[in-house]
This record gives sequence, C-alpha cells and structure tokens, in this order.
Amino acid sequence: MTTPGNARLRAARQSLGLRSQAALAEAVTNAAREVGLRIAVTARTVRRWESSTPPWPHPDHAAALEAVFQRPITELGFTPPWSGDSDAGYSPPRQSDSSAGAYPRIGQSGPLLPASVAADYMAVTVAHRRMYWSLPAVRIHRAVAEHALLGADLVEQVADSAKTLLAAAVSESSLLAGRLEFFDLQKPELAQRSFVLALQAAHEAHDSLLGAAALAHMSFAPAFSGSTTRAEEARDRIRAARAFARRGDATPLIIAWLDAVEAEVETRFGDTRHALGLIHHAEQQFAEADDRPSPVWFDWFSEARLAGFKGNTLMVAGQGRDARETLEGVLQDLPNEAVKQRSIILADLAAAAVIEKSPEKACEYLSSALDQLGQNWYATAMERVKAVRQSLREWESLPAVRKLDERLYDWHTTVNSLVG
Repeated sequence: MTTPGNARLRAARQSLGLRSQAALAEAVTNAAREVGLRIAVTARTVRRWESSTPPWPHPDHAAALEAVFQRPITELGFTPPWSGDSDAGYSPPRQSDSSAGAYPRIGQSGPLLPASVAADYMAVTVAHRRMYWSLPAVRIHRAVAEHALLGADLVEQVADSAKTLLAAAVSESSLLAGRLEFFDLQKPELAQRSFVLALQAAHEAHDSLLGAAALAHMSFAPAFSGSTTRAEEARDRIRAARAFARRGDATPLIIAWLDAVEAEVETRFGDTRHALGLIHHAEQQFAEADDRPSPVWFDWFSEARLAGFKGNTLMVAGQGRDARETLEGVLQDLPNEAVKQRSIILADLAAAAVIEKSPEKACEYLSSALDQLGQNWYATAMERVKAVRQSLREWESLPAVRKLDERLYDWHTTVNSLVG
C-alpha cells in the first residue's frame, strides 16, 4: 500500500489548477519574487514537501508558499519543529489555533476602519522607536512584536488613503521586532519571520528603502551562523538590498550603512581586505553626503557606528593597534544613550588588547563591558565578551583573569546569559 504523503499540500495545489509539482515550484518562485525574495524552488523541493514526512520549509519558502495559497503553512500539512516548545521571553501570538507557528502575513479581511487608525498606529510605532534606546529588550519586545502583528491584521481593513501609511508603520515595527529578536535576544528564527513581514509590509507601502532595510537585516543570520556554506545566501540578500536602495533613491548614509553591513558579512566569512575596502567606500559616502535627510526610522547608524564596524574588522584582521586606536575614538564619540553599542566597542577593545598581548587591559575592558550589560542586556555583546574570554586561556592563572571570571559567572550575569 502506498503512503498518501502530504495530502493537504497536494490537494491545495490541485485546487489552484497546478497539476504538477513543477508547476507549484514555478508558482512559489514567482510569488517570492513579487515580494523581493530571490529564491528558486525546484520540483524536487516540492516532492519533499509532498512526502509523508515533509520538512519544515526554509523561512523564505514558507513566506512564498503562504503568498501562493493565502493560508498558513501549518494548514498545508507542515508541522513546525518548535511546536510544543515555549520560547524564553516571548512566543509570537497565534492568529488561530490552526495557524500555530505560521508566518504572519498581510491581507486579513474585515470591516472597514477609519483612516485615523493608521495615524494612531504610527504614533505607537514612533513611541516604540524612541523607547528602544532606553528600555530593556525583554520588556519592549513583546509590545513591539504584538504591535507588528496587529498592524498586519489591519492593513486590508483601512481606507485606501491610509493604507500606505499603515503598511509603512507595520514594516518599521516588524523591522524593530526583528532587530530585537536577532541582536538583543539571539532568536534568529523569530527574527527571520519579522524581517519577512517587514518586507511584505514595505511592498504594500511601496517603500523600497524599508524593503532594502529588511533585506539587509536578513543577511545577518547566515553571516552569524558560522557556516561558510551560507556565504552566498548572505551576499544575495545584500545584492537585493542594494537593488531596492537604488530603486528608492537612497541617501549616501543608507548606502554607507549597506557598505557597513556587507563589510560585516565579509568579515564574518574571513575576507577582511574586501571588508576594509567597503568601509573606505562608506567613509567616502559620509564625506560626500548631500542635504537629503534619511528616513526618520533610520536611526541606528552614524559615523561613529561606522567606525565601530571598522574597528571590529581591523581587530579580526589582526591589526590590534589600528583597531584599538579606532575603537578608542568611537568610545569617546558615542552618545550617552548608546549603552548597547558601548558594550560592543568595549568587547572589541578587549579583543584588540589580546592581539597586543595585554591580558590585564583586556580584562579591564571586559569588566567595563559587563558593567554596561548590567544596565542594559544585549546578547550580541555578551557573545563577544565570551569569545574574548576564550582567547585569554593562556593567561588563566593571572589574578585579573580570575577576577574577570568572578564577574562573568556571577548570579546576575549567568542567569541573564541563559534566559536573556
């Protein structure tokens, strides 16, 4: 007796008149391109999806599948690998019992709402944008993520005159949720969902720059994965982001940020020479910047933050002295509210001190970084602190290193690193 396979997906495919697996592969590929995702699905992939044990689709594939069928992929015979698990800190609200684990999506129908809803929604988005810099991530994340999903439900319910404003606000909120999930909470799967929603909402808003921001952020997951096999995935996202930026007539500052993101990607994959060339181009963008203002939501990048990227790349390239001098300048130029970035810079300064064979100085920087993390937890910075501590193994007998371990593994820091 033959196994029925994934009958739900096969029935859904046939209901759309797609008679072959190749036809579905083409439809999914086309749907992805409509929202700016550059993927190519093959009949072989569809065959696996229609098997008796279908694998959970890649996030981009899941978004495209939902765009084709206009329903959650959990209604198409897929079971999320995290079903039954609870995420520390936050688990995304479900649209319904049947859609647990499904991608959020634009396009919910319902009664027409007044245009004022869009303005009110944007006001909350702006408030979240400001609070991000002062509130702990675990506190603000739930509000931002739920706000983004609420907006996704409302886009198709407001008058056409207000739809663009609301969709842009949804895109910004989803982008912020993704940033919190990836950098602050280290939950890349959740972040990918948020970035896809940000891209979909940017499409609804006809906002290429928000689309560019979402795509560039999508490059971080493969870059930070530690797998060289994902290098082309990260680079493809950057290429897509640059195409969107050109379409949106991006300001020099946005181009400089894309240079910095690409430099981060190349640094992660070991090409520090190319990365330094990109940073040099970004510095030229600042020098030649015109008077056009960048979008109000683009508040996470500055000349000082570009120098932070540069210092990190110099450090990875083994140029300890140049990295230290660059990062010391960044530390002086950062505004007081840049607590998260300050912890990153201090960790990188510690890494530069290790290169210069100054373990005591490295411990001083790491201790200062832990002070910053005590004020405002930032998982990405903690990851760098621990990486530098590993590089101090040859000096473990020094009192400074032992004292650092007492700080690094006290109750507060240890609990935060496990649940933060």
